[in-house]
Amino acid sequence: MVGTPEVERGTGVPAHVQIERWILGSIAGGEMAVGDRLPGERELAAGLGVSRMTLRQALATLERDGVLVRMPGRAGGAFVADPRVECDLTGLAGFTEQMRRAHLTAEARVLVAETVPAPASVAGALRVATGTPVHQVARVRSAGRSPVALERSFFPALPGFLAEDLSGSLYALLADRYDLEPRTAVEHLDPVVASPAEAAELEVEPGTPLMLIERTAYAAGGGPVEFARDLFRPDRVRISVRSGPGGPQGRTGGR
Repeated sequence: MVGTPEVERGTGVPAHVQIERWILGSIAGGEMAVGDRLPGERELAAGLGVSRMTLRQALATLERDGVLVRMPGRAGGAFVADPRVECDLTGLAGFTEQMRRAHLTAEARVLVAETVPAPASVAGALRVATGTPVHQVARVRSAGRSPVALERSFFPALPGFLAEDLSGSLYALLADRYDLEPRTAVEHLDPVVASPAEAAELEVEPGTPLMLIERTAYAAGGGPVEFARDLFRPDRVRISVRSGPGGPQGRTGGR
């Protein structure tokens, strides 16, 4: 980390805002990287020429925005966090496409890939009878150094589907092999807490708040091609929806 600049007075920009901008600029410029520890509060406040209260105000804002994570204890301090990923639900861009837009590489670790009898909720969404065979795929999605989401998707029992590479875009697979590109979706968001099993996969503590997105995706003809329940870490993902006079508009992307 380069030397700290002294906060300027009389500029009309509050000291804590100047500190926030300096830290954000240092991260963007590569002077600080994910996992780097900031100097201790006493040293940093002295270098900036501000009180520790002012410094703490800046650090609290950056922590709230997911830029920093602060750890207690002797080995603790303020560390540069993995960046939060902006996930836009306006279109139908899946995780793979969202990561591409954020200039990050999407990774997937397949936990489950099997054919199962459709539970009632899945059967209703996919418009099949309860107990009908469907494909279930569960994956942990990562971008950077830690997991971002736990996905659990159900698909019609398409021939050969589970034999394909399931670590990439499943939407691209639906489009390219089966001509079933998802074009529209109905999605519901709910706050939930992580179960012990979910917490272990997402590398968080049990009971940690998560965001559940339940989605049914439809192909161009209106037939359902996926029912999914995705759990996102809100410390790693920020959900957004755009609106306008003509209603939401977006392009289809790969999951």
